[in-house]
Amino acid sequence: MKNTIISIFLLIPFLIVSQSTLNQNDLTESIEINASVKYKNLEIDGVNIAYREAGNPDNPTIVLLHGFPSSSHQYRKVLNQLSDAYHLVAPDYPGFGASDFPSPDDFKYTFDNLAVTINTFLEKKGLSSYALMIQDFGAPVGFRIATAHPERVTAIINQNGNAYEEGIGPAWAGIQNLWAEKTQANREALYPAFTLEGMEWQYAHGTRNPENLNPDCWHLDYLRVSRPGARSMYIDMFEDYQNNLSLYPIWQKYLRDNQPPLLIVWGKNDEFFPEIGAEAFKKDVNNIDYNIYDTGHFALEEDGDEIIAKMRTFLENISK
Repeated sequence: MKNTIISIFLLIPFLIVSQSTLNQNDLTESIEINASVKYKNLEIDGVNIAYREAGNPDNPTIVLLHGFPSSSHQYRKVLNQLSDAYHLVAPDYPGFGASDFPSPDDFKYTFDNLAVTINTFLEKKGLSSYALMIQDFGAPVGFRIATAHPERVTAIINQNGNAYEEGIGPAWAGIQNLWAEKTQANREALYPAFTLEGMEWQYAHGTRNPENLNPDCWHLDYLRVSRPGARSMYIDMFEDYQNNLSLYPIWQKYLRDNQPPLLIVWGKNDEFFPEIGAEAFKKDVNNIDYNIYDTGHFALEEDGDEIIAKMRTFLENISK
């Protein structure tokens, strides 16, 4: 028995070498794919903002603004596939992703404040010309930045980022109850959204094949929403979302007056922001590259390759 155990330990180095040789191509490919993505931090008014950056800063910039409950992680495919031709910057909002999660006593969690922080982040990065990619919470952050600085925005890439009242879908019913009556009971009614099953539903609902999805997405999000105080903060954000609706006419006027090149890449089965919200942009923007996908809220997860190819073509066309 003793000799058998010794023999096994003597074989381990050879097994490791063999496994390393077998996986060398996979490992090399992984390193090459991710080589240009950097994971950085920048302090904004005492809050550490984590962000991912890829590509040559001399190339045109795309700012990637994430949704709830995600982070810059949702743009990992975009960062990997477009960094050959574009400079990409994807920040995590305060309280999201790897950014600081300051106490609500120290940072007021509203869309106004998120937009101010991210705009200051972009200015501190020296970015004064960029396309915006928006999704979910990224829309109210991005449209605040765009209306404040329309001269900086070269284009908008919109993946289920709403700006019209008709685009508010049935999944908002519980939050709308909170808007109507700001009671503890209505807050607690939203708690199931913060379970692991609730996180998974946001990714899987409306997809053609849930097996196409990487479960790391909702497991990472679940870890973040499970931090002490996080659920309460995010519900505060849901409550504040009502204030975005009063700004919709301002954002729509921005679109009419500035006519930014607009790419729509929308998951039509989104219960939060259904396809009617995508259609509404046609009222205010004259020329839209309009694309609807048979998937859900996080369309990049199931149709990322096709969407990113569409982004490349769209951005190449507007630069001509």
